Parts: sequence; structure tokens; C-alpha cells
Amino acid sequence: MTPKAKREYLDAIRARYAAASRAVKSQLLTEACATLGYHRKAAIRAFARPPRTTPPCHRSGRPSPYGPRTVTLLMHIWEAAGYPWSVRLKALLPLWLPWAKRRFTISPTVERALRTISPRTIDRRLGQKKRHLNRRLYGRTKPGTLLKHHIPVRTEHWAVTEPGFTEVDLVSHSGTSADGEFLYSLNLTDIHSGWVETRALLGKSQLAVRAAIDDIRTALPFALRGLDSDNGSEFINQHLFQYCAARDIQFTRGRPYKKDDNAHIEQKNWTHVRKLLGWDRYASPTALAAINALYRQDLRLMMNLFQPSVKLQRTKRTGSRRRRFYDAPQTPLDRLLTSQGATTAQLKTLRRLRARLDPFALSESIERQLRHIYTLIHRGPITPTRHPLPHQRFEIHRRPPLPRVAAGRR
Repeated sequence: MTPKAKREYLDAIRARYAAASRAVKSQLLTEACATLGYHRKAAIRAFARPPRTTPPCHRSGRPSPYGPRTVTLLMHIWEAAGYPWSVRLKALLPLWLPWAKRRFTISPTVERALRTISPRTIDRRLGQKKRHLNRRLYGRTKPGTLLKHHIPVRTEHWAVTEPGFTEVDLVSHSGTSADGEFLYSLNLTDIHSGWVETRALLGKSQLAVRAAIDDIRTALPFALRGLDSDNGSEFINQHLFQYCAARDIQFTRGRPYKKDDNAHIEQKNWTHVRKLLGWDRYASPTALAAINALYRQDLRLMMNLFQPSVKLQRTKRTGSRRRRFYDAPQTPLDRLLTSQGATTAQLKTLRRLRARLDPFALSESIERQLRHIYTLIHRGPITPTRHPLPHQRFEIHRRPPLPRVAAGRR
């Protein structure tokens, strides 16, 4: 029962209790204890108190520095950044606030509150706005059988201190049917910095996968030194094996049916692909060009220059509970700036590019491109709606199907 309902119940039988006999009072106390969950002495004290005539006063104490204006601005930044975790949202606020001041009216008091708000307070203030969706990731890859004895299996945890050692995986965009040819997203992430590069390809031929990895290698701001994949035949083949051997790239693979061996790239498959494109089917060259334009430009800059991420440092087990400890959130670019294995000229160019890029404009551009991509696969217009997942942020108005022609007619 709510506190209000309890008060109404006590007010309803308080007069009966005062005028009742000893036996009736005992029955009323028993009923009140069963209904309200009170102890018998607590029920006696509640009946003895006079009914409340004034509304309850608010709890005294220091007023919260995070008013409605602060929460509203926090909501705008949270939505534009793609609904990140509170710890990552706290880390990206210093990068986004200078651009937020150009778009919104932010007083010094509100700015100070945004800079000092803690992740726990962010969770409490945004708790009613969060939605949790469970999605299932469907794979369309088959294990490869060639060269398994030549490509070593990697099962230990990554302990790298410099960029260049990466994990790679394919994400299918087949929709509800795997028939025919459709698009795949090739995802590659650097273990040390968290830098992610993605390319879309039509089909998953061995030559197309090798060409996409070569294109990504030239775009990375550091040298590609290691490549770890699953056991799909699109990776375990002679083309990619010879490609890595000729460029002195360490090529390893995970154990079959053990996705935890490639946990880094599996997490990026959600944040950089599924969360944006969903589970629809993409199969046209037009969609291929549009998705690659998104991957190569705006999405790449948003995720690597403006989105902080955390890295697991250690795990402590106490009985049946496991507690994970992470480092301070940093963007992939910031991690590269403090490392020794990246190209200095490219990093300086990226740092200057981030100083003049508006993340809010970048977020709006990503939304426009996603809306265009969705119109390529759905018949009919779409209407924007509020939803934490971009691939469900648009309401699709489908056109009625074309009438069928009866047999024997033209």
C-alpha cells in the first residue's frame, strides 16, 4: 500500500477504534496489522494520533544544484551522443560543452553543475528516460576448415600496451532470410585504444574481405600489427593468410563457438553496427554506397573522436559476486595521443579536426544519413520518433502491397 492509502485507511477506522469496546479494539488491531503490515504497538500509536489536517511538508535540507534546466541540457547532450553510459557521458561532457554553449543558453551556474555532476547522479536524473531493450544477434557465418593448423588460436587476455593489435568480425544484414546476396559490415577494433573502423561489403567473398581489410589498414592512424578473427571461412583462407604474412601482420583466431575469445569486437558489433542499422535486410548497391559513406566519414569521427570508452583493468571475485574495475573513460584519439605506436602527423591532423568539428552537427548528420538509408529498404515515408536506438527511432508508414493479377489475365 502507498503511504496515502495507509493514511486513508487509518482515518476511516480511527473513530470506530476510539468508541469501540476492548474486544472490538482487539479485532480492529488484528485487522490493521494484517492490512498495513504494522506491529501491534505501532498500530495502537497510529490510532492514538489525531488525523492530519495539513498536507505533509517537504523534507528539509540543502536544495539540489541540479535543477530542471541542468537535467534538460544533460538530456540533449545524452541524446545527441547516442545515449551513452553515465560514466562515458560524464567523460564526454567537457568535449561537448563548448559546442553546447553555442546552441543553448547555459548560465555559469548550470555549466558548473554539468561539469561537477557525478555518474551516479546522472543515473538518478535520467533514470525515468532510460529504456532497456533486449535484442538477439543473428549470425550468418560458417566456420572455415582451411589453414586452421597454420593460424594459431589465441585464448589468453590481451595485454598490449601499444596500438596495432586488432580484432575483426563480420555482421550480416540479411533480415529474416539468408537467401541471395546481401550486405555485411566488416568491423575492426584496436585493443589498446578502442579505435574502430567499419566497412560495408556486398557478399562475404574472400577477396572482398581482404580488400576491405586493406582499405581499413590504410585509414588507420597507426600500423596494423595483429589481426584476430573467428573461424569463419571469410577469414580463414589463403588470401588473407598470405596478405598478413607479406605485411608482417600477426594473424590469430579464436576457438570455435567461443565468442568470449573475441569479446572486444562483439561489443563493437552492437554499438557501431546493430544499434544503428538494426536487423533489416540491405542488399542493393545504393544501400552499400550510403552505408559506406556513413562508416567512412561521420560515424568514424563521432565514435573515435568524441565518444569515450572504458577498458577493463582487473576483476575481483568475492564469494559468488564478481566486481569489475575499469580505467578512466577516454576517447580512442586521446588514448592514441598518449601512446607511442601511432603516426604523429595523422594524430595532429585528427586533433585539429576535432577542435573545429561540432559534435551536435555531426550527430544530426548521422541521423539524416540513417533516415536516408532506412528509406532505401522500406516502401513508404518514415516519421521520426523518440527512441534510444536509432534503427527504431523512425516510424515506418508502409505502402499497401500491389494487387495481384489473377491467373490467365494481363
